[in-house]
Amino acid sequence: MKGGDDYRGLGWALGALTVQRLGAMLAPVTFILQDGRQVSPMHIAPWSNEPDTEALPGILRKLRGEWPCVPFGYSAPTDGWPGTWAGVMGPPAPDEEVHGHSSNHDWTWCESENGSLSLALNYPQASPVARVERTIMPEPSAPAIDIEFRIVVRRACRLPIGLHPVFRLPFETGAATLELGRFDEGRTYPHDVEPGAELFARGKSFTDLTSVPARAGGTADASRLPLTADTEELLQIEGLDGTAALANHAEGYRVKLSWQKAHFPSLLLWYSNRGRKAAPWNGRHVAIGIEPICSPFGLGPATALADNPIAQSGIATALEFSPESPFVTRYRIEASAL
Repeated sequence: MKGGDDYRGLGWALGALTVQRLGAMLAPVTFILQDGRQVSPMHIAPWSNEPDTEALPGILRKLRGEWPCVPFGYSAPTDGWPGTWAGVMGPPAPDEEVHGHSSNHDWTWCESENGSLSLALNYPQASPVARVERTIMPEPSAPAIDIEFRIVVRRACRLPIGLHPVFRLPFETGAATLELGRFDEGRTYPHDVEPGAELFARGKSFTDLTSVPARAGGTADASRLPLTADTEELLQIEGLDGTAALANHAEGYRVKLSWQKAHFPSLLLWYSNRGRKAAPWNGRHVAIGIEPICSPFGLGPATALADNPIAQSGIATALEFSPESPFVTRYRIEASAL
C-alpha cells in the first residue's frame, strides 16, 4: 500500500511500516510477534506533528525512527576540550548540515520491487558524494526489516558515516535494558554534550555498561532506561560483534539491531533523557539512539578526518570511498517476545 507523496507504507504478514521522504526516516513501525501482540519500537519526536516546525533544521522537523547520515556528525564549539582533543577540533565547513545532507532533505521515491520501498537523494555538485540510495525490505515471514544503503561518490574521499536508529522507551524509569554483549572498551564524551545536563565523567573508559564513571563521582548504570536524571549524553562503544538489542520489559519485547562491523566499527549511544530544555525539546524528549558509526562521537567531519584520539587508538573514524565502486552496506531491525 502506498499513500501520499511525503509518506509511503508497506504492510506484510507480521508488520507494517512507514517511510517519510524527509531524511528517508523509517517510523512508525509495527511488528506482530509470534504470540500475536503488536509492538512499535521506533521513536517519534513529540513535536513532529506540532505547528511551527518549518523553521527547524530538516533533521529535527519530523525527527523519527531510523535513517542514514552522510557525513555523520556535526562540529562542536572548539573551546574547553582536553589536550588530546583540542588540536583536532576544527570549525564547521560553510555548507555543513547536522548529520549531513541526507538527514535534512526530501529524498525521491524510486522504482522498487514489490514488498520494498526505495529512495534516493542527489547531493550538491560541490560535494564529493554524488548520490545516496536506500531500500527497505520487510522479511515476508518474520517481524523484521532488512535495509540496504548505498553511497556513490564523484571522487575519492574519506568521510565519517553512521546509521541513526532511535528507539522508543517505556514511561517507567529503568523499565528497559540495553543489551550489548561483550565489548572491548566504552568511552565517555570528552566534553559536555549539553551544558548543565551532564551525567558521565568526561573522557573516561569503561568495560561494563552498568558501571560507567559518573560526573558526580562513583559510577552510573547506563544500561537501564529511561534514566532517572534529566540528561543528554553520549557513549561510544568499541569492539562489539555488530549486534545490539533493547529489551522493553514494560511491554514484553526485544528489538535487535544488526550491522556490518567492518563498515561501522563503533556504536554510539545517544541518551536523550529530558536533558535538552530549549525548543523544540522542551525537557520532554526521552529516547535512546543505538547508532552504528565510523566517527569520533559524531564530532564534525574535520575532527573525524584528523588524527583524533580514537583514530590514534587504531579504530577508524572515517571510511575510504572510491568512484569506481559504490559503497553498499546492509543492516536489520527485528523484534521478538521476551
